[in-house]
Amino acid sequence: MSQKQELKNEHGSMKSTIWMCDDIKIGHSICQFNKLTSFSSHSDTGVVRLHFGLKGDYTFNYKQLHMSYDLIGGHHNMMYSKDFDMEVHNKTLQVETFGIQFPQKLFIQYTQHANDLLKRFAESVLESRSTILSDNWGAIDPTIQHTIQQIVHCKYSGEHQKLFLLSSIIELLVLCAESSNSFLLKTDPFIKSKADKEKIIAARDLVNERAHCPPNLSEIAKYVGLNEYKLKRGFKETFNTTVFGYLTEQRLHLAQRYLLDTQKTAAEIAYELGYATPQHFNNAFRKKFGTTPLGLRNNP
Repeated sequence: MSQKQELKNEHGSMKSTIWMCDDIKIGHSICQFNKLTSFSSHSDTGVVRLHFGLKGDYTFNYKQLHMSYDLIGGHHNMMYSKDFDMEVHNKTLQVETFGIQFPQKLFIQYTQHANDLLKRFAESVLESRSTILSDNWGAIDPTIQHTIQQIVHCKYSGEHQKLFLLSSIIELLVLCAESSNSFLLKTDPFIKSKADKEKIIAARDLVNERAHCPPNLSEIAKYVGLNEYKLKRGFKETFNTTVFGYLTEQRLHLAQRYLLDTQKTAAEIAYELGYATPQHFNNAFRKKFGTTPLGLRNNP
């Protein structure tokens, strides 16, 4: 069961949705600020926090880790401390986040056979030491993004919802641990500067916004201020897929959501998402999901 709420204060407004899966708390929020400002947050609940920044830029100071992080849209990490004190400064007027909070004992149970990076993190959690999974925040690739969107748009209820949420939570835990571990194995990353990384993120955001009428590679490169070679190689390094591959994934997952959540016909969806013909859309959809658009709608 989900709980929705909308809060307003002098900084702006926040729309949020909370789900509970046994003792695991899941949250999705969209904050609309009226100005660039700072605010503080405190919690004395000792939980493991799996955090995803979906959209927007901000900095935050984490008192228990004695660290400050300067973050841009599309990032994830895992944190733990017995108390949690954070000061946030938004650098964009809209910030969208998603998070999962695991009770300490339950998290240890889930990670006892994990990769070495996550095991070391879990050992610190077991000893109640403040820790973060990686100093380098991971990028939200298409698989992570799709899993989050499946939770946000979950239509199940009761026990089916509980099973779906639990499986998605475990999937995100594994995906994020593997993503962070893969980054550590890179000995000489191609994208080194923060400015270039921000441009790669901006390219991803442009593709998301224009999935229905996608720009070509030269348009994207010009928009973000990178040459095409640097854009292609940097995008592949950051998101583990090409620009075209990312666009294809986004369009097909949007199509899947439209088929399940709206009454639009497959032809209408194909046209809206910029496919040349309904047959082209049908073939791409079958290749991705193993069924036709009509087959998905009849057997969701």
